[in-house]
Amino acid sequence: MDRAGGGAHNRLMGDTYVGARTPRREDSRLLTGKARYVGNVRLPGMAYAVVVRSPVAHARLLGCDAKAARAADGVLDVIVPADAEGLRLPCVTLAPGQRMTSYPVLDTVVRYVGQPVAVVVATGPEAARDAADLLDLDLEELPAVVGPERAVEPDAPLLHPEWGANTVTDFVIGDPDCEAAFEGAAHVVEMTFRIGRVSPHPMEPRGVVASYDDGELTIRIATQAPHHVREHVADAFGLPHDRVRVVGGDTGGGFGGKEHVYPDEVLVCLAAMRLGRPVSWTESPGDRLVSTLPARAAVHRGRLALHADGRFAALHVDVLGDLGAHPSNVGTSPLAVTATTIPGPYRFERVAVRLRAAVTTTTPTGSYRGFGQPEATWTRERLVDEAARRLGLDPVELRLRNMIEPGELPCTTRMGQTYDSGDYPRALRTLRDLVAMKDDVPAKDDGRRRGVGYSCHVESTGLGPSMDMKAMGMLAGGYETAVLRMEQDASVTVSSGVVGMGQGIETTLAQLAADHVGVPIDRVRVVLGDTGTSPYSSIGSIASRSLTVGGGAVIRGAARLREKLLAIAAHRLEAAPGDLELDGSEIRVKGDPRSSVPLREVATLAWRGWDLPGGVAPGLEERVSYDPAACTFAYGAHAAAVAVDPETGAVELEGYWVVNDSGVLVNPSIVEGQLRGGVTQGIGMALTEEIVYSDDGQPITDYLIPTTREVPDIEVVLLETPSPVTPGGMKGVGESGTIGPPAAIGNAVAAALPELAGRVTDLPLTPQVLWRLRG
Repeated sequence: MDRAGGGAHNRLMGDTYVGARTPRREDSRLLTGKARYVGNVRLPGMAYAVVVRSPVAHARLLGCDAKAARAADGVLDVIVPADAEGLRLPCVTLAPGQRMTSYPVLDTVVRYVGQPVAVVVATGPEAARDAADLLDLDLEELPAVVGPERAVEPDAPLLHPEWGANTVTDFVIGDPDCEAAFEGAAHVVEMTFRIGRVSPHPMEPRGVVASYDDGELTIRIATQAPHHVREHVADAFGLPHDRVRVVGGDTGGGFGGKEHVYPDEVLVCLAAMRLGRPVSWTESPGDRLVSTLPARAAVHRGRLALHADGRFAALHVDVLGDLGAHPSNVGTSPLAVTATTIPGPYRFERVAVRLRAAVTTTTPTGSYRGFGQPEATWTRERLVDEAARRLGLDPVELRLRNMIEPGELPCTTRMGQTYDSGDYPRALRTLRDLVAMKDDVPAKDDGRRRGVGYSCHVESTGLGPSMDMKAMGMLAGGYETAVLRMEQDASVTVSSGVVGMGQGIETTLAQLAADHVGVPIDRVRVVLGDTGTSPYSSIGSIASRSLTVGGGAVIRGAARLREKLLAIAAHRLEAAPGDLELDGSEIRVKGDPRSSVPLREVATLAWRGWDLPGGVAPGLEERVSYDPAACTFAYGAHAAAVAVDPETGAVELEGYWVVNDSGVLVNPSIVEGQLRGGVTQGIGMALTEEIVYSDDGQPITDYLIPTTREVPDIEVVLLETPSPVTPGGMKGVGESGTIGPPAAIGNAVAAALPELAGRVTDLPLTPQVLWRLRG
């Protein structure tokens, strides 16, 4: 059933925890200075590392004279490339034709400013920083290559000469006869879009504390995927996996930038192993933009073909992605997601994407919230709006004319994705009604031009199943495991391989467990983020999957635990299990409250092995792995109202609206928070954020993330269409907010400046960009 809202439920009134606006249990420690961040870790004898980075974009490292640094006060060790020979990290996702499958932790060829070239370890961070300045690097500079379009030119300098080109992959996805659909189309809209490079920029910088004792390496790290880190570090050093433990603690935001291990983090582990004492490293603010992997950078040549009546005939996009110096952990997979999600919520007769990726002398690109989907939405939705403008049609009506109806779901798109459930037209109509309320307020007469823009998307969430990931070239599984254990006092501990990074997963997993076992939520504890205690998860908390897949495992484990409790109680009460109900602190016969047994007594019987029914083993612990049958598909519609100063190009957001459906709402407050935070990041991508390089590969960025002055009130309406794919009916919401804003804001700017609409193609839409368009 589809319902708006998802209001609070009160457990005391007999309702469930699922759907309740339960306060986040994480917040009590996060807001009182008790969070378990890596920067708070203090171990006896701890040393401090500083990573020395290349000051040039492309060069051969002919030498690294460390004599002066080694002699400096407090210095314990200096690691240069020769000390890390053979240490490599894998590319987890491989594209067709990709020749590089791993990359060195330290290399003698520099391919971007900020590339690690050495590590200095000292008794204090200041001493390490001072000694790092004494390192003498002998660099033979080579030509830089900035921008993917330059990289694919025939005369471009080669970053990896053995490849013979800077192109990593070049292939086509979709309908092979797509081109023919354009030849007979009544209308064709063609535009070229450039999407700026942006940074995940979490609140907590990357950091690691590594210690090595008795042959066991313990890594305390800010990470979205502890088991991912463990296996890659273990493989890099040739250690047995059971001799590496990764402890995640609290992670102050990830957004994709912390989903894997970095070369500098491996080097800190190497330092701890060499010294035999703990070593701490925290990424400095000045290093973040050149060391934490950015994302998004791409050029799209998009074409939309329409019939005379406005029906969409075909969509073709040539995607040219900028991978930076080499394929990162995720390689070209964000570009592939752009390709597969390009149809959005619309019907097309033909769709195809040519996907190319090139290397440049810039920081390697990786994951960022939305993972290729904001880019797809920007290109598709700008083409749709431009088509409406040229044909003289209302942009909302053109969308509705081509939108997949709820009766057509489930359906498989031209790019092979099977949408599970929803009502896409309802979301857009609801959004249009919200925006219409704004029209009742007179606009200011201040010389600025105003416009409203829309965007719609369908989002792939709940990454899996495992065999699909294998087919996509991902060297990881898509299942999650949950362990639920009830103690003799009837308290419940939930362990999961997903991790908390500010998204509230500790609270929502507790809500699921409390409901599906039948105990009060304050009797449930959730344990996450430690490979020594948490079940295995090969990819952790990425791709809007923590609650969808991790929660699916919890639901199934809770059902088994409840079933066992009822079986034991039925034996004790001489009743059938189906005649019993478990509610809070006791199990009773339905309709006969006098015939009951305390839950604590049932738990004690189970752990002592007393008076159990035949075939029931002692103990109360259930371990369940859930590998989803398919991905789920959330969706949303966004609208933005802007005021543009035609003289300066300055854009002000005067209103923002979101209608979103992420399936069953376990905690509506958390969903709303996720959406508002994601929209804020999308606003930055649209208007202010970009990492810029000069022609010689030097970063020249004054990076501007949105503040409260740039972000208006964001009105959110939640729809709720359960997914038929997963236990509990949840769909992901972690990335939903980031996908729509660039396109909605871009369309609003184009509506405000119709004389420039066909040239509103580049992100971010800074005042300088818009001012130049008027020239």
